[in-house]
Amino acid sequence: MKSVHGEVDRLYKDHFGKMVASLLYSSRDINLETAEDIVHDAFSAALKDWELNGLPINATGWLYKVCKNKALNRIRKDKRTQGYTEDMDLQAVEIKFAETAFDDQQLKLLFACAHPDLTPKTQVVITLKYVANLKVEAIAKILAMTIDGVDKILLRARQKIKDEKILLEEPVSTALKPRLPIVHKILYLIFNEGYKSSWGKEILREELCEDALLMTKGLIDSGLANHETTALYALMLFNSARFKSRFGISGELLDLEMQDRSLWNSDLILLATEFLLQSRNEKLSSYHLEASIAFIHCSAKSFNSTDWNTIQKLYEQLLHGSPNPFVELNYAIALYYAGQKERAFVILNELHRHPFLSQYYLLNITLGKFHHLDGNDCKAKEFLTQAYGQTTFHVEKEFIQKMIAGLRCLSSE
Repeated sequence: MKSVHGEVDRLYKDHFGKMVASLLYSSRDINLETAEDIVHDAFSAALKDWELNGLPINATGWLYKVCKNKALNRIRKDKRTQGYTEDMDLQAVEIKFAETAFDDQQLKLLFACAHPDLTPKTQVVITLKYVANLKVEAIAKILAMTIDGVDKILLRARQKIKDEKILLEEPVSTALKPRLPIVHKILYLIFNEGYKSSWGKEILREELCEDALLMTKGLIDSGLANHETTALYALMLFNSARFKSRFGISGELLDLEMQDRSLWNSDLILLATEFLLQSRNEKLSSYHLEASIAFIHCSAKSFNSTDWNTIQKLYEQLLHGSPNPFVELNYAIALYYAGQKERAFVILNELHRHPFLSQYYLLNITLGKFHHLDGNDCKAKEFLTQAYGQTTFHVEKEFIQKMIAGLRCLSSE
């Protein structure tokens, strides 16, 4: 027998954002906060009723019907709402709020969250809330924020959306296409947050990656996509193909060179390659370049046979198009394995002089590992010790501890 709480949680995850979106597009006078209240009321009613009477045969349909009725009751009672009276034709609203119409509404909400008047962090937070359907606590963990911090962003976003009426209503595709770059960035960040967070046992967010994949595929199927969308989807698929190999039998984190490549999903790699080929265009985006790098990694028979020369050239192109220190870190890593060790250390040491980046654990892990490979274990220990204190993920701390344990350093520590 299904657990009532478990079923409600599942439905919340799958349908909260869709229900909010449908309410918003059913009436121009329902604002975001009101829509949220109505949907939350519907879920509360479901929990109470189902605990008393058991799960209905069609739990999803039950929930949608209650939500619709609560919305119509709220509209009738609100004298300030214009355009809806006791004599209105409810059939039109019912059609808009039909269960089968939700997928398109969710896609429109994704573009609404990408409104250029919202800050990038706000765009990501409200997308995680209303499109990926995550609770505030989960959003806070994923973005390394406090729950109060997420609540404040949501509060300001709701007010801005209400005051400036920035949510979409049935826009034509020509009005949506200018937002594609922001949508791509949001989807990219969501996938990366899930991929990065799933390194830690404390936050297993493979579902977040799946959400990003589904939304990106939905965007492709909608006809709104362009070559960059296809390249982004290929990049996500390449990375997803390597999910199962990132941890050892005991759950320990594994370096790329230590991963069992037989665990890589060959079907996903083949699918990703097809989308990468489809994405070919005269103009190469950062997604094309990153997907090409991922393709080279997935095509290599072993770590040592990886074409690091081509990878470092692709990272060089990325730096020209969108310079940032995280790309520069990966560029330095590629240079090191391509045999240009001195140049790699120059870049890494320059990055480490930056006050913020010196606190970035992946930079310190990289410096520690490369110093170890070059035979300077005391220097390696210095950087690895820094890295240990800069991550909160237990699995990463174990990984760093194991690296430190393998060093041969005669220091007094």
